[in-house]
Amino acid sequence: MEKTAKIYVAGHRGLVGSAIWRNLQQKGYTNLIGRTHAELDLTDQQAVEAFFEAEKPEYLFLAAAYVGGIMANSLYRADFIWRNLQIQNNVIAAAWRHGVRKLLFLGSTCIYPREAPQPMPESCLLTSPLEYTNEPYAIAKIAGLKMCESFNLQYGTNFIAVMPTNLYGPEDNFNLETSHVLPALLRKMHLAKALMEGDWAAVREDLRRRPVEGVDGSASEADILALLARYGLTPGTMTVWGTGRPLREFLWSEDMADACVYIMERVDFRDLATDKGSEIRNCHINIGTGTELTIRELVERIARTVGYRGEVLFDATKPDGTMRKLTDPSRLHALGWHHRVSVDEGIERLYRWYREA
Repeated sequence: MEKTAKIYVAGHRGLVGSAIWRNLQQKGYTNLIGRTHAELDLTDQQAVEAFFEAEKPEYLFLAAAYVGGIMANSLYRADFIWRNLQIQNNVIAAAWRHGVRKLLFLGSTCIYPREAPQPMPESCLLTSPLEYTNEPYAIAKIAGLKMCESFNLQYGTNFIAVMPTNLYGPEDNFNLETSHVLPALLRKMHLAKALMEGDWAAVREDLRRRPVEGVDGSASEADILALLARYGLTPGTMTVWGTGRPLREFLWSEDMADACVYIMERVDFRDLATDKGSEIRNCHINIGTGTELTIRELVERIARTVGYRGEVLFDATKPDGTMRKLTDPSRLHALGWHHRVSVDEGIERLYRWYREA
């Protein structure tokens, strides 16, 4: 990519897109364009077409998506498949119609089967059933991956799909109703510590900045306690969904962004489609660390960082989700990229950002 090329980052305000935006700026790219959801609704085909006609981006990072944790995936199954398919269909097709030179589509490692071999290589895609709790989101992301692959094969485009593992970092979602596991646990731990210490100023400040279910820091103590109890938080006790036994891999979002820009600068679809025989498939790239820890271990590490010394309970009546999903990043390593930020360092960085943002 030329430093002055017009680069559109779809979803540039989110966890993934904002990290890509910062990485591009740090590397000297000067012609970046982004649109907020209010400025451009990517589920609106006519609006997307008008945007591409007016702006004519040369390169595109498709980081916009409707995302959430296990609770959100369970509650909003229709939204997860419908909204993501709409975004992908509109943007990928518009990129082809308007001659985008290269596109990078961001999926998720939840595309892999529930009982996938561990660690999960790209080749295990579509070999057995998906995890039920996030099946709609996974199917949408598989469709996006296959759109990129199919446009490349039929029309000669240069669309690359990457599948990051569980991400966390600056601009993360800390909404207790919809957030992923690590930011949700970090916020809950922060609130649990404040409750245990009777630090109502900290509790109110947290809710003032990030209200939950419409409840902010001005609510009565009784209303706040009732709200937090619904999320497993009482003075001296914090409850976590599941058994704590599932293993998870976590990648610092700014590492992920660096991998994405690295791939856009150095890798083309033809590099990934060679020596595949008569069937071209599984040309996507895993982005991960190749290391994992249990949810229980994650809770313990967050507790150390936050300074929470209360009781942690695990509610085994709640779903665990997939018990293990470790990526095999060997294809990415062979391309010359490795992650830099450990989980312990990342948790410390994220907690500092959470308190200061």
